[in-house]
Amino acid sequence: MDGRTLPCALGSGGLAVRKREGDGATPIGRFWLKAALFRADRVAPPAGDLPIRATRADDGWSDDPGSALYNLFVRLPQTLSHERLMRTDHLYDVVVITDHNRTPRVRRHGSAVFLHCSREGLTPTAGCVALPRETWRRLGAHLVRNRPIDIDAVARPVRRRRARPFFRRTRSAI
Repeated sequence: MDGRTLPCALGSGGLAVRKREGDGATPIGRFWLKAALFRADRVAPPAGDLPIRATRADDGWSDDPGSALYNLFVRLPQTLSHERLMRTDHLYDVVVITDHNRTPRVRRHGSAVFLHCSREGLTPTAGCVALPRETWRRLGAHLVRNRPIDIDAVARPVRRRRARPFFRRTRSAI
């Protein structure tokens, strides 16, 4: 946000240019923030101008590629495969819905790619971007409609070894 790089947890499947349902990967790309949910019994509502509301017990998100409701908000109970948005742990105390695989929705190209709270130690997610609680406190005012997030790996310097000659102690006939 605003050109800043934030420490976060990404999917256990690494980063993917071509995200697939169930691969555990976080998609690489530029994504727009669409809406936010928060646990009113645990946290204050985040600032910013995104549409926001408190999470309810019957809130869910379809991750069922065989359903017409794939990668959409659903009311629970549902018979289709889904994620419950009101969790007992603290991961979804704040959830920001992104536009990943939303327009158009393509089945099996990944669902429920959210920004949400991380576990201690920034352990991997199932494909979302998870930020520490301290970051959420500072980030709230930056959750605005016309500001995308870029998901990509930050390059670390790589120590290169000297290339070994292809022919060692011999002469090439070329």
